[in-house]
Amino acid sequence: MRRRDVLRTAGGAAMAGVASGVPSLLGCSERPPAATGGAAPAAKDKRQLVLDLLDESKPPRYTPAAFFIHFGEEYQVGPPAIAKHTEYFRSTGMDFVKIQYEAGFPLHPEIEKPEDWARMPLHGKEHYEAQVGVVEGLVKALKKEALVVCTLYSPFMLARDSVGAERTIKHIEEDPEAVKKGLEIVTESLLTFVRECVRVGVDGFYASTQGGEAGRFSRPGSFRECVMPFDLRVQREINESCLFNILHICDYDLPYDDLSPFLEYPGDVVTSSLHVGEETLTPKELSEFFGRPFMGGLDRKGIIVNGTAEQIRQEVHDVLVDSSDRHILGADCTLPGDIAWENIRTAITAAHDFRG
Repeated sequence: MRRRDVLRTAGGAAMAGVASGVPSLLGCSERPPAATGGAAPAAKDKRQLVLDLLDESKPPRYTPAAFFIHFGEEYQVGPPAIAKHTEYFRSTGMDFVKIQYEAGFPLHPEIEKPEDWARMPLHGKEHYEAQVGVVEGLVKALKKEALVVCTLYSPFMLARDSVGAERTIKHIEEDPEAVKKGLEIVTESLLTFVRECVRVGVDGFYASTQGGEAGRFSRPGSFRECVMPFDLRVQREINESCLFNILHICDYDLPYDDLSPFLEYPGDVVTSSLHVGEETLTPKELSEFFGRPFMGGLDRKGIIVNGTAEQIRQEVHDVLVDSSDRHILGADCTLPGDIAWENIRTAITAAHDFRG
């Protein structure tokens, strides 16, 4: 039996908690602050209510919801980061904890030519120490109440930010084999982070991918040759090791005109924009396309940011009417950092109220 299958049993979850030093999930009776106007679940139920979405033998009885923002620089490491994530989780009433990844990847301006990628340094545990500390702190603080997942950027995304977007694309199109040597090193570094997070008890990852957008590369096949293989190495490892993973097809930089390559990606839940090429799809259509629950529905720059409470509730209702029964309400990407948290709580409460 794979580790993730063991974890999906109550006993396995308890054993995993004992093995990692995390409190057992059994017998937990704590509750978060009561929501206003919503049928919020008991704290001990949030984990199972989200996991139930993956079990087609169980009729869905609840619509989970979660939205994400980046916190200020003073809340990115150490106890302040743990406290701010905890405050946000409790204030919004969201259904799982999503840890922002702020470790970045060191800049490497010395990589000037495609052949330089072979000299990409391998960054080990020490680079990720502060970020893993935040993960461990939040696992200890909140895992007994809700699933805890950590943001995970793809090897391509980290490499691009390290070397520079324009230079990375240019090098891939000039000499993909040379660049792949560096991407292999970045992938190994990222897997070190993954394994450390698993060691301290994280439930899974919010795994973000870019590189397959329309117009990202001018050379056909670049995505499948230089991005996808490294994505899949990471995605397959977290799929084997973790209880609950979300595949995020990120359109923050550019839109997509084809999502079919991502059918090959694992992930228990998929989240993406509703806009694909010239079409606007419904959450239900995307859930059916991927054959798994979909997360999203709201525009990260739309009504949730500047609408009234009534407008937000109506928008949530309209989205959920066009969603499958197994849906997690969310946005297409990270919300603006200055959004009123009350707007987020309004949307989450509306999702919780949707089934009565």
